[in-house]
Amino acid sequence: MSKRFYMTPGSCSTGIHILLEECSVVFEAHIVDLFHGANFKADYLAINPKGTVPALALDDGTVMTEFSAIAWWLARTYPRRKLLPEVLADEVRVLEWMSYACNTIHGQGFTRIFTTERYSANSSEHESIKAQGRQIVDKGFLLFDRALAGRDYLADQFSIADAALFYVEFWAEHIGIPLPAHCAAHFRRMLTRPAVRQVLAEEGYGAMLRRADSP
Repeated sequence: MSKRFYMTPGSCSTGIHILLEECSVVFEAHIVDLFHGANFKADYLAINPKGTVPALALDDGTVMTEFSAIAWWLARTYPRRKLLPEVLADEVRVLEWMSYACNTIHGQGFTRIFTTERYSANSSEHESIKAQGRQIVDKGFLLFDRALAGRDYLADQFSIADAALFYVEFWAEHIGIPLPAHCAAHFRRMLTRPAVRQVLAEEGYGAMLRRADSP
């Protein structure tokens, strides 16, 4: 029984997709159409009762959910890929940045922009909710920008935190939110990684790669 990866192209699962490729994991990809509510259908809820992506079903049938948990499992399971620093304090820092990207920039910021109606049924409040989300996103990128000053990646080399940062940078790029200088450089650097290029092409974002490659 092979690993099964439940994903939605262009979602936060893109970051895990990248990590799976970075680790050369053999898996079956199963598309979950979030935009049409496939994540709330009985067959998917039987796999992941949270109704979220990503989810990764292991060879023994165990199902893991949540970006941070899956990313950490991949890093620990495939240590030769060096997706976590060896020094504990640096590992904690990587986990901190990964959590901030997932829980704050995504979970508090972009959710207000992408799923505004969940915060209020009153349409007159939607613009202010989106504005709140944009403030959270902008503040978050500024913090990452400081952390990236003088660095190629958030740690001494590519880590699971960079995959988390990339997917929110990807969202910003996709909807036209300007990234501060160091985040923009990080995003461009990520686009040169073979695993990232493979994943974006497979998920239907080849046009973004062509724009990045154009002089």
